[in-house]
Amino acid sequence: MTVERPAMDEVDRIVRAWQQLQPDLNSTPLHVFSRISRIAWIQENLRRDVFAKVGLDGWEFDVLSALRRAGDPFQLTPRLLIQETLVTSGTMTTRLDKLQARGLVTRARAPEDGRSVVVQLSAEGIRLADEAISALMDAEQEFLDALPAGAQEQMGDALRSLLLALEAPADAEDPSA
Repeated sequence: MTVERPAMDEVDRIVRAWQQLQPDLNSTPLHVFSRISRIAWIQENLRRDVFAKVGLDGWEFDVLSALRRAGDPFQLTPRLLIQETLVTSGTMTTRLDKLQARGLVTRARAPEDGRSVVVQLSAEGIRLADEAISALMDAEQEFLDALPAGAQEQMGDALRSLLLALEAPADAEDPSA
């Protein structure tokens, strides 16, 4: 039984060149992270195109989807939105101003604390978030269809393990800390 080796990609060519220059170089990180970077670039362009077709920018989807995932009544405080979308407070204020001007969110005083604000999705915001996530999942699944279903699951598991390790607090690795 012969196992067919996949064709070489650009990363293979880059690694081969480095190995010729420095034969003792551990090229495993290049094999992994260069491919992740290239896939991320392709996927980011895909997302931009998908969101544009439904009339959104990527950052708009980030905010709308955070609110949608919050569940009924689809509202969060600006502080929680900042945590969900990893942007600064000033950036979030600007984004909320723009989304409110488009009629996709509303801002109101929190009923339990009149000093704080809650941001809530409008009906149009819900519709756009749902349309965008459906279109995105369809487009991204088309990309993943290049791999068998089992390989898709294995890749998801492997990337989860890597991400958990990378996001773990530094002191969690050292039991004496």
